[in-house]
Amino acid sequence: MMELNLTRVDYMQAGATSQKCMSLLPPVLGKTQKVVMGDQEGLFQCIGMKKGEPQHVFKTNISKKINRIELGGPIGGTRERIFLAVGSEVKGFTKKGKNFLKFDTNLSEPIQSIYVEGSELLTCGNFVYNHYHDCKDTNYFLSGDKISDIVCLPMDRNPDITPILACQDRVLRVLQESELLYEVEVPGPPTVLQLYGNTAGEDGNEILYGTSDGRVGLVQISKECPSHKWELPNEKRNGGVMCIDNFDITADGVLDLLLGRDDGQVEVYSYDESEDPVHRYSHTCSESVTAIHAGNVATAGYDEIVCSTYPGWLFSLTSEPHIKTVGPQTSQILTFEGRDKIIGLRSELDTLQQKVLDEREKYQQTANSQTAISAIPNFSINDKFVLNREDASYTLSLELQMPIDNVLLQSDVPIDLLDVEKNSAVVSYSACNPEDGNFLLATYRCQANTTRLELKIRSIEGQYGTLQAYVTPRVQPKTCQVRQYQIKPLSLHQRTHVFDDTRPLNTVKLTGQFSLAEMHSWVSFCLPELPERTPPGDVLTFHFVSTFLDTLLECEYRKGQAVFKSDNISTVSILKDVLTKEATKKKIRLDITYDIVEDSVPYTLNLIHPKLEYQLLLAKKVQLIDALKELQVHENDMSFMSPEYRQILEDADALQVEYKRQPCHLERLYGMITDLYIDKFKFKGHNVKGKVPALLEVLDNYDLQSLVQFFESA
Repeated sequence: MMELNLTRVDYMQAGATSQKCMSLLPPVLGKTQKVVMGDQEGLFQCIGMKKGEPQHVFKTNISKKINRIELGGPIGGTRERIFLAVGSEVKGFTKKGKNFLKFDTNLSEPIQSIYVEGSELLTCGNFVYNHYHDCKDTNYFLSGDKISDIVCLPMDRNPDITPILACQDRVLRVLQESELLYEVEVPGPPTVLQLYGNTAGEDGNEILYGTSDGRVGLVQISKECPSHKWELPNEKRNGGVMCIDNFDITADGVLDLLLGRDDGQVEVYSYDESEDPVHRYSHTCSESVTAIHAGNVATAGYDEIVCSTYPGWLFSLTSEPHIKTVGPQTSQILTFEGRDKIIGLRSELDTLQQKVLDEREKYQQTANSQTAISAIPNFSINDKFVLNREDASYTLSLELQMPIDNVLLQSDVPIDLLDVEKNSAVVSYSACNPEDGNFLLATYRCQANTTRLELKIRSIEGQYGTLQAYVTPRVQPKTCQVRQYQIKPLSLHQRTHVFDDTRPLNTVKLTGQFSLAEMHSWVSFCLPELPERTPPGDVLTFHFVSTFLDTLLECEYRKGQAVFKSDNISTVSILKDVLTKEATKKKIRLDITYDIVEDSVPYTLNLIHPKLEYQLLLAKKVQLIDALKELQVHENDMSFMSPEYRQILEDADALQVEYKRQPCHLERLYGMITDLYIDKFKFKGHNVKGKVPALLEVLDNYDLQSLVQFFESA
């Protein structure tokens, strides 16, 4: 395979952009393509390139935040009409900038995503899907969870309108008119959808999806049932997928897969003979990539990947060589071109410097004025708080348009801050008093020009509260914004579609005078990834898996009754305690019955066993490293050492990095086993806290059989 060489070129900076708010207009024979872009300040612009410099084709101030840009056109024809989602309105523009459509949907929630197929307009708010034919309301659907994106199968190859909604509860909902045809289960919360190969594959029914936990997959949508073609795992733990495109950037005659992620990764995948994606290229920028499209923008004959980022940068990864090979005829022309460019840049720099001086002088005069009022500068934060299944931790990402000065974290519950390799900020901890409900005070001081900060956090299940982030940017006058994130009682649980009812399940049943909406609000207080609104239906069922232990939980509730089943006694114990507390606040009496299965305890201990054994071995190896290194210094010949010790010396750096990356992992496992022991006997009405030291002694000399016997003998 030929190596892909792409060079980054920055074109311009607009205001902060939302997801999918940049696109390329279709190519016109012999001409380069135009870029359309909309930002959160309401500026909509179309840009073309002339001699490597961006030139405005047209510019319109919408004066409201632009949530989405989508291209449309006749069915099976060229998509050259531009549609904008602005509040509850959809605006249409021609490629020349003429506003031909202004359609107010009168929806109660703002439109977050749109798709246009011929005269069919499909819009989605957070929960509601609407279909308009020639701007007349035709179909409607209320989703059970938040909608992230929408596409429609191409109508030139599918007679019916088949919309596909990407929903936060890890499903793609396939619709037929106003009815749900079926649900497609995907491995993570889907964030973006794209037609495979831009035409949905050979049969016009293949859809690419990207998830918030960084996975990508291809699914075939038929009339009866879906078929999963392939899934790309996120082994490197990269960011969530924000945008997808298909383009032959490798020039091998086959369309490549282009991805943009929220951690700034831009990736190119080619397809091998079995049609599975193979990684070919990646570029890292320091900002979230909100849109990605490939084409021919700057120079005819040179393909490029054009990206927009959250802070508003429009840049290209171009195949055009950065250093041109020149002959005697072209060298003089290039010299003149280069000289003109340098003169232009110097002139632009002088103008900007003068502007800065003028503004500084103006600020000084205003600062000394008696009548002037100091205004706090307004800034928006693009933040995400996402649970990662791979290492059972939360990723908190904070992104600003301007450089971040510092971030102060404060928590009223115990949490661990884990090491992040991408993070260059300097962290310092302040002493805090847990008795006052203050368990963490940490300050991250960022390096110059850092606009995005990523942190990793691990919580303890059963302990719940609030994590607060105080974000201070490098602006004058100094200002700060506070963001709050709820640490839930069962914070390390994740929604799943698979539930194994053959496991030994403990059951807790609650009955009382509560409504379905009240019970849903209590359950969503306890567990992540649940919709804020109560989904439609008389009975609600949700399944969860623990990212730390792989234990399962089933929640099934209706008006007046709720049943919770789990193979982990601690899980149902936490739920029982928190739900009882919430019901007491509302003065609702709960009748609680439970069925504890004795076999569930050894089953849970067997799930913990490989993790505990691995962590004990890792801790033992790390303890030996210093002694072995000292021995290595004094001994020339290490052949007398056992292969096991030699291997520890070889892997010393990797072992220490892994141990450092997961502090308190062993203590967490000890804590979970202790809670399991206490909870088992709590349901029997016994207090065994006095026996905890004996349990810790068994754990220090760990053996699975001895541990199971200790649980059974007490």
